[in-house]
Amino acid sequence: MSPGCGRGGRSASRPVFLGPPVPGRTPPERAQWRYGDHGVRAGGAALARPRRAGGRRAARRRGQARGRAAPGGAGHAGRDLRRLRHPPRTGPGGPPSEQVVEALVRALRLSAPEREHLFRLAGLAPPGRGTVPAHITPGVQRMLDRLTGTPVAVFDAAWTLLLANPLYSALMGDQSAARGNERNAVWRNFLGPPGRVRHTPAERRAFEATLTADLRATVGRYPADVRLRRLVAELRAGSDRFAELWDSGAVGRHVAARKTIDHPRIGALTLDCDVLSAADGDLRLIVYSAEPGTRDAERIALLAVLGTQTLAERHA
Repeated sequence: MSPGCGRGGRSASRPVFLGPPVPGRTPPERAQWRYGDHGVRAGGAALARPRRAGGRRAARRRGQARGRAAPGGAGHAGRDLRRLRHPPRTGPGGPPSEQVVEALVRALRLSAPEREHLFRLAGLAPPGRGTVPAHITPGVQRMLDRLTGTPVAVFDAAWTLLLANPLYSALMGDQSAARGNERNAVWRNFLGPPGRVRHTPAERRAFEATLTADLRATVGRYPADVRLRRLVAELRAGSDRFAELWDSGAVGRHVAARKTIDHPRIGALTLDCDVLSAADGDLRLIVYSAEPGTRDAERIALLAVLGTQTLAERHA
């Protein structure tokens, strides 16, 4: 299933941004999403700065104050934008990494040309067409904004997590602190700690075979992607099961399934897991849902209230 990707017109009034133009102000609900490897949240004020009285220096002082007042999230985004504008030439505080720039692209919801411009401002070459895309299009972003009551996550073609809404994080576990291959679903299933999805031995074998076949198909589409080749090499070296499946040469596609998830706070839930494809960007959207009126649907609603807080946090 491929969601539509229409592009609407842009407003003539734009906020001032330290690089490419940014369409409109960031709506409040966008702050609910976690972005990229650095957990950047779309906070609006620290990401896009409209002109105010007092000149450029006053605006800069206000931006610095906002960055200090907002730990994590938007504060990190404001700091990274300042690094883009005045990048140090050498040392550990040099230009931001590709992961930081990609996270900013998602937080600011930039178009493809704006994304390319931001990479060049950071002194980086934009990822080429031969690599696995990590850009979430504005159309996909708008669709995700409307699914706040549904656990949804976006993965790239190699099954690396790009974005998860709060309900998905509450259901499957918060991965905002994960880095590198820790964010990859194939790596986690073969080399990572046990997850929350319950499998029988037969279901586990079938799931592993499907994931491996899907990853092989992705390697066929992006043979020049160095990061993808490193992922496969690490999986082959660390998992005999993966190496066996990889050497079989099977090519396939991970599709919908019905899964039972053992949640540590609300117990077991049996949900439909649908895999939707966004052809523009080669993205995979994982959507969990329960039949209306069932106990599982009630538990999803309860989870939306509890979120990712621990019981200790709630009683503090």
